Amino acid sequence: MSAHQSAALPRWIDVGLLPLWNLAIAMAAAGLVVLAIGQSPLQALTVLLQGALGNARGIGYTLYYTTTFIFTGLAVAVAFHGGLFNIGGEGQATLGGVGLGLLALALGPLLPAALLLPLLVLAAALFGMAWALVPAALQAWRGSHVVITTIMFNFLASSLNVYLLVNWLRPKGSMSVESVAFADSARMPALHEIAAKFGLELPSSPLNLSVLLALLACVFVHWFLWKSAAGYALRAVGSSPRAAHYAGIKPRWQIMIAMGLSGALAGLVAVNEISGVQGKLTLDFVAGAGFTGIAVALMGRNHPVGIILASLLFGVLYQGGVEVSFELPGFSREMVVTAQGLIVLFAGAMATVSAPMFARIYAAFKPKGAIHG
Repeated sequence: MSAHQSAALPRWIDVGLLPLWNLAIAMAAAGLVVLAIGQSPLQALTVLLQGALGNARGIGYTLYYTTTFIFTGLAVAVAFHGGLFNIGGEGQATLGGVGLGLLALALGPLLPAALLLPLLVLAAALFGMAWALVPAALQAWRGSHVVITTIMFNFLASSLNVYLLVNWLRPKGSMSVESVAFADSARMPALHEIAAKFGLELPSSPLNLSVLLALLACVFVHWFLWKSAAGYALRAVGSSPRAAHYAGIKPRWQIMIAMGLSGALAGLVAVNEISGVQGKLTLDFVAGAGFTGIAVALMGRNHPVGIILASLLFGVLYQGGVEVSFELPGFSREMVVTAQGLIVLFAGAMATVSAPMFARIYAAFKPKGAIHG
């Protein structure tokens, strides 16, 4: 959205009504596709919501997906506030998994969970950060565009993971390209396991304590970007690098800070996927979540609260989409992906298309001399 359009809309429309309108258009477009293939849009929507939110197990799976998307959405948002478009979340999350996996395999038999799990979180963040800092340095000191380098680093990270699994970490005699299972101390506790210790019965699901880590990450990002001097400097560079430079802020180091923090957040995906669910290092555990994070950040307007809501939406789409592909005959997984893509297109990538219309309507009805915020 241009600065003029942003100024023409009060915040309650810009971050509240406008995203809901875009989502409604997206759902309508997806409904037309469902209708075109001979299915009932209302039935598909009912099955989707029932599968994602209609029972405790479905909610568990939905929140599990939501957790991963919060990490990748925050990663994109932090870089964006620094004036950077980090599309290397896939690779940074993969390297986070490599770091977590190597530490879990080395220390799992030696340390209790209370000591090991914080170390695994730190390893995932540091490896993701390190992988993001290389493209950051290339842009800051050599002028290489971070979009190009992060795309390339996604492929490099995937290849490195394959090499390690095939040649070093795969058990001898095993045909599965994955590491040995982690020790129990390296497993992030699942919520249904924790509930059982308190006498509560919850259906089993992949939801684990990483969801709390994701919420803490949201609190930290909000504090860092809007409450700290370092965050102010980063946003200043993102808004106007030349003006920030004249104010005494060094843009090169802000690029490093933005990408480093972004990579660390993406690396935390491994905590949810590898330590919380898989229990071993696997090939494609990220499964496109890094790219989904771009849509999540766009829909969430690069704000932690918006990112939580957008992540929940995509969690519903992922979990409910699986149920739709099972329950409705002739409704394949590819059709579910198509419907999800339309929602990404209209509610994410085209988030500002309707802004001029809302600006004109608001200008026509607002009282003269009204001050909006």
